[in-house]
Amino acid sequence: MDQTNQNSRPTLPDPSTAPELFEGLLTRRVAAWFIDVLVMSALIAVFSIFGLIAGFLTFGLAWLAMILVIPATVVLYYGATLGSARRATLGMQAMDLVLTPTRGQPLNGPMAFVHAAVFWITIWISAPISLLFALFTPRRQMIHDLIVGTLMVRRSPMERHWRAENPRGEPAY
Repeated sequence: MDQTNQNSRPTLPDPSTAPELFEGLLTRRVAAWFIDVLVMSALIAVFSIFGLIAGFLTFGLAWLAMILVIPATVVLYYGATLGSARRATLGMQAMDLVLTPTRGQPLNGPMAFVHAAVFWITIWISAPISLLFALFTPRRQMIHDLIVGTLMVRRSPMERHWRAENPRGEPAY
């Protein structure tokens, strides 16, 4: 890696020097997840109603696509929210959280989808292990955060960190 890229890469905050970024992080993440599940459930209900109506209009043909409603909703929700400029789902925004890449690349739609996919796989396999894992990492990263290369922190203190790191006002992410 050349010196230019190394210097332009954002530095990761350290819990010992910036504890405000990590205060109550796991509790906030769990609460954000519940909010996101509620939002996705509402979206799935709306899409299912449209699918039901479309099924009647197409003599049942559209009902075959109903198996795609749940996975499509999850993919679209995470891609649209985590891949946006806010880099947070609606639940994360409500809980003052932001997802930050740790490897220097921008957090875009495909990376947001990979993060969400690995998250759901690790939660499906063993949610307690994933949550317990975060208790033993210094930055409270869960298994999927380490695999994908992301860090979840509190948004408002992190924005101050970004401004301090880059006083010219350019985003450090």
